[in-house]
Amino acid sequence: MEKFQGRTVIPGQVKGNAMVSKAGFNVLSSYMGALVSNGKQTLCTDQNNPDLFQKDLSGAILCIPQVIGSTTAGMLIQTVAAMGIQPKAMLFSATAESLAISGVLLADIWENTKIVTVDGLGDRFLELVREGQLVEVSEDGSVTLL
Repeated sequence: MEKFQGRTVIPGQVKGNAMVSKAGFNVLSSYMGALVSNGKQTLCTDQNNPDLFQKDLSGAILCIPQVIGSTTAGMLIQTVAAMGIQPKAMLFSATAESLAISGVLLADIWENTKIVTVDGLGDRFLELVREGQLVEVSEDGSVTLL
Protein backbone atom coordinates (compact mmCIF):
# COMPACT_ATOMS: atom_id res chain seq x y z
CA MET A 1 0.00 0.00 0.00
CA GLU A 2 1.47 3.34 -1.10
CA LYS A 3 0.16 6.69 0.07
CA PHE A 4 0.69 10.07 -1.59
CA GLN A 5 -0.19 13.54 -0.39
CA GLY A 6 -1.34 16.14 -2.87
CA ARG A 7 -3.13 19.46 -2.88
CA THR A 8 -6.91 19.31 -2.80
CA VAL A 9 -8.53 21.31 -5.61
CA ILE A 10 -12.04 19.80 -5.32
CA PRO A 11 -12.36 17.87 -2.06
CA GLY A 12 -14.13 14.58 -1.74
CA GLN A 13 -13.77 10.95 -0.86
CA VAL A 14 -13.88 8.40 -3.67
CA LYS A 15 -12.65 4.90 -4.33
CA GLY A 16 -12.33 3.22 -7.68
CA ASN A 17 -10.09 1.78 -10.34
CA ALA A 18 -7.28 3.86 -11.76
CA MET A 19 -7.19 4.81 -15.41
CA VAL A 20 -3.58 5.81 -16.02
CA SER A 21 -1.95 7.89 -18.74
CA LYS A 22 1.69 8.93 -18.82
CA ALA A 23 0.82 11.43 -21.56
CA GLY A 24 -1.08 14.67 -21.12
CA PHE A 25 -4.87 14.39 -21.21
CA ASN A 26 -6.38 16.18 -24.22
CA VAL A 27 -9.96 16.82 -23.11
CA LEU A 28 -11.37 17.65 -26.55
CA SER A 29 -9.76 14.69 -28.32
CA SER A 30 -10.62 12.31 -25.48
CA TYR A 31 -14.32 13.23 -25.24
CA MET A 32 -15.00 13.97 -28.93
CA GLY A 33 -16.96 10.74 -29.40
CA ALA A 34 -19.11 11.48 -26.35
CA LEU A 35 -19.80 15.02 -27.54
CA VAL A 36 -20.77 13.88 -31.05
CA SER A 37 -22.94 11.00 -29.78
CA ASN A 38 -24.57 13.17 -27.08
CA GLY A 39 -23.11 11.05 -24.30
CA LYS A 40 -24.05 7.67 -25.71
CA GLN A 41 -20.41 6.70 -26.31
CA THR A 42 -17.91 7.43 -23.55
CA LEU A 43 -14.85 5.67 -24.91
CA CYS A 44 -11.72 7.80 -25.20
CA THR A 45 -11.33 8.90 -28.82
CA ASP A 46 -7.83 10.40 -28.51
CA GLN A 47 -5.78 8.25 -30.89
CA ASN A 48 -2.63 10.08 -29.76
CA ASN A 49 -3.01 8.71 -26.24
CA PRO A 50 -2.44 4.94 -26.44
CA ASP A 51 -2.84 4.59 -22.66
CA LEU A 52 -6.49 5.72 -22.78
CA PHE A 53 -7.65 5.22 -26.38
CA GLN A 54 -10.91 3.23 -26.58
CA LYS A 55 -11.26 2.98 -22.78
CA ASP A 56 -14.45 4.07 -21.01
CA LEU A 57 -13.87 7.44 -19.32
CA SER A 58 -17.22 7.65 -17.52
CA GLY A 59 -16.77 7.27 -13.77
CA ALA A 60 -13.01 6.77 -14.10
CA ILE A 61 -10.35 7.86 -11.66
CA LEU A 62 -8.02 9.55 -14.13
CA CYS A 63 -4.36 9.49 -13.10
CA ILE A 64 -2.58 11.91 -15.42
CA PRO A 65 0.35 14.31 -15.48
CA GLN A 66 -1.61 17.29 -16.83
CA VAL A 67 -4.35 18.49 -19.17
CA ILE A 68 -3.19 19.56 -22.63
CA GLY A 69 -4.93 21.11 -25.60
CA SER A 70 -7.00 24.15 -26.25
CA THR A 71 -8.60 26.67 -23.93
CA THR A 72 -11.91 24.87 -24.40
CA ALA A 73 -10.83 22.19 -21.92
CA GLY A 74 -12.58 23.82 -18.96
CA MET A 75 -15.92 24.12 -20.73
CA LEU A 76 -15.60 20.58 -22.05
CA ILE A 77 -15.07 19.20 -18.55
CA GLN A 78 -18.17 21.12 -17.44
CA THR A 79 -20.08 19.78 -20.47
CA VAL A 80 -19.26 16.12 -19.78
CA ALA A 81 -20.37 16.74 -16.17
CA ALA A 82 -23.66 18.17 -17.46
CA MET A 83 -24.05 15.02 -19.58
CA GLY A 84 -23.40 12.83 -16.51
CA ILE A 85 -20.35 11.12 -18.01
CA GLN A 86 -17.60 12.83 -15.99
CA PRO A 87 -14.73 11.03 -14.29
CA LYS A 88 -15.06 10.32 -10.55
CA ALA A 89 -11.72 11.98 -9.94
CA MET A 90 -8.81 13.65 -11.69
CA LEU A 91 -5.46 12.99 -10.02
CA PHE A 92 -2.51 15.00 -11.32
CA SER A 93 1.15 14.20 -10.77
CA ALA A 94 2.01 17.84 -11.53
CA THR A 95 0.28 21.08 -10.59
CA ALA A 96 -3.10 21.24 -12.31
CA GLU A 97 -3.25 24.08 -14.79
CA SER A 98 -6.04 26.61 -15.17
CA LEU A 99 -7.63 24.61 -18.01
CA ALA A 100 -8.40 21.69 -15.72
CA ILE A 101 -9.16 23.73 -12.60
CA SER A 102 -11.69 25.91 -14.42
CA GLY A 103 -13.50 22.81 -15.68
CA VAL A 104 -13.81 21.03 -12.35
CA LEU A 105 -14.90 24.28 -10.67
CA LEU A 106 -17.55 24.88 -13.35
CA ALA A 107 -18.79 21.30 -12.97
CA ASP A 108 -19.01 21.78 -9.20
CA ILE A 109 -20.70 25.19 -9.25
CA TRP A 110 -22.88 25.08 -12.38
CA GLU A 111 -23.72 21.38 -12.54
CA ASN A 112 -23.55 20.55 -8.83
CA THR A 113 -21.32 17.67 -9.90
CA LYS A 114 -18.16 17.06 -7.94
CA ILE A 115 -15.14 15.74 -9.80
CA VAL A 116 -12.74 15.11 -6.92
CA THR A 117 -9.46 16.71 -7.95
CA VAL A 118 -6.02 16.45 -6.37
CA ASP A 119 -2.78 17.75 -7.87
CA GLY A 120 0.90 17.77 -6.98
CA LEU A 121 1.09 14.03 -6.32
CA GLY A 122 4.55 13.79 -7.89
CA ASP A 123 6.18 11.76 -10.63
CA ARG A 124 6.52 8.73 -8.35
CA PHE A 125 2.71 8.56 -8.17
CA LEU A 126 2.45 8.05 -11.95
CA GLU A 127 5.34 5.58 -11.86
CA LEU A 128 3.67 3.37 -9.24
CA VAL A 129 -0.06 3.54 -9.99
CA ARG A 130 -1.20 0.77 -12.34
CA GLU A 131 -4.11 0.57 -14.74
CA GLY A 132 -7.12 -0.87 -12.94
CA GLN A 133 -5.51 -0.60 -9.50
CA LEU A 134 -7.89 0.28 -6.68
CA VAL A 135 -7.29 3.88 -5.57
CA GLU A 136 -8.76 5.67 -2.57
CA VAL A 137 -8.87 9.47 -2.41
CA SER A 138 -9.52 11.26 0.89
CA GLU A 139 -10.89 14.75 1.61
CA ASP A 140 -7.44 15.97 2.71
CA GLY A 141 -5.84 15.21 -0.68
CA SER A 142 -4.22 11.94 0.31
CA VAL A 143 -4.30 9.20 -2.30
CA THR A 144 -3.77 5.57 -1.36
CA LEU A 145 -2.92 2.86 -3.87
CA LEU A 146 -4.57 -0.32 -2.59
